[in-house]
This record gives sequence, structure tokens and C-alpha cells, in this order.
Amino acid sequence: MTVERAVRLLAGVIVLASLALAHWVSGYWIWLTVFVGLNLLQSAFTNWCPAMAIFRWMGLRTA
Repeated sequence: MTVERAVRLLAGVIVLASLALAHWVSGYWIWLTVFVGLNLLQSAFTNWCPAMAIFRWMGLRTA
């Protein structure tokens, strides 16, 4: 698995989990989805996000 695929996987899991939490626990969990979306938006322009650094540290290769 590459860093890029791991970032997309992590973002998808967090978005789905936060939407489920917002539905069943509290509507405030929607802010986690907003945070992930904004982070993906800025990483599209800067090609960097904190998860990429963590996945590289874990030994995943880049594409």
C-alpha cells in the first residue's frame, strides 16, 4: 500500500465513522467530517497533510 492510498483510506473511514456518530450520538461529530474535508482540500494544493508524514514514518512507500 502506498502513502496516497492509505491517506484516502483513512479519510474515507473517518468520514463514514463521523457521519455515523453524528447520526446516532451527537450532531457535533459532523465537525470531524468538515475537518477531514478541509484537510483534503488543502492537501490537494500543497501535496502535504499530517497523515502523509505519519504513514511515511511507518514505512509506507510513495507512489
